[in-house]
Amino acid sequence: MAEPVYRPVLAFAKTLQKSMGWKVIVVGEENIPDEGPTILAINHAGYLDFVFSAWASVFEKKRFVRFLAKKEVFDHPVAGPLMRGMKHIPVDRKGDRSKALDLAIAALKSGEIIGTFPEATINRSFVPSKGKTGTARMAQASGATIVPVAVWGSHRILTKGRPRNFQRGVAILVNIGEPLEVDPDEDSRGATDRLMDSIRHLLAEAQEKYPQEPAGDDDRWWLPAHLGGTAPAPEQIDPPLR
Repeated sequence: MAEPVYRPVLAFAKTLQKSMGWKVIVVGEENIPDEGPTILAINHAGYLDFVFSAWASVFEKKRFVRFLAKKEVFDHPVAGPLMRGMKHIPVDRKGDRSKALDLAIAALKSGEIIGTFPEATINRSFVPSKGKTGTARMAQASGATIVPVAVWGSHRILTKGRPRNFQRGVAILVNIGEPLEVDPDEDSRGATDRLMDSIRHLLAEAQEKYPQEPAGDDDRWWLPAHLGGTAPAPEQIDPPLR
C-alpha cells in the first residue's frame, strides 16, 4: 500500500528512537489480527502514546493505524498536513463528533485498523478513568475486533503539564491484550466498562514488568499515587475523573 507520508514519518520515529536509545518493549503483538477491521483501544498518559501503541502494528504486522485525534492538531501548520497525509481522523470535541465516528466506521468496514483513546484526553493521574462509549459503538457498527492496549513509559518523555524530557535510555512498555468482541446488541456502556477493565489490567501488568525505577524522590512524578508516586490521585484532578 502506498503511504507517501506515513512511511517517512515512521522512518523518522524509528531513527529518533534509536538515536535516543529508547527501549521499546512490546508484549502480546500476536494479539493484533493480521487483517480485517480492528480497533486498538489505548490508555492515554502522554502525547507519544499513539507512536508507541502502533509500534507492533506498523513494524511487525505492516498495518498502518489511523488514529482519532482532536481537531486542533489538524489545524496546526506543521502537524496538520502530516495528520491528513497519514489519514488520521479529526474529532471536533466541541461540536458534532458523529462525523469522526462515521469516518472511522467507514475505514473499519474497508478493513483498516483504527486507534482510539477511550478516555478522550491525557490522564494526569496515570490511572485509566471511565471511558467514553465511542470505541464500543464503532465496533458494533463495523463488526471490528477491539484490541486493548496499555502503554507505560512514553509519558516520561512528553505529557501534559510537564516539561519535555528527551532523556536517553527511557523504556517504553507496550502491553497488548487479547481481542475483545462486542455483540451488536450489547449495551455500549457495559462493553466500554469491560474494555476499560481490560486496559487497567494490562496497565497493571506493564507497570509490574517495567524495567526502570525513579532516579530519586524528585523523579517520582511519573508514578501514580497508588504506586508511591507523586502524580495527582484521580479525585484530586479538577474536574475529577469520572
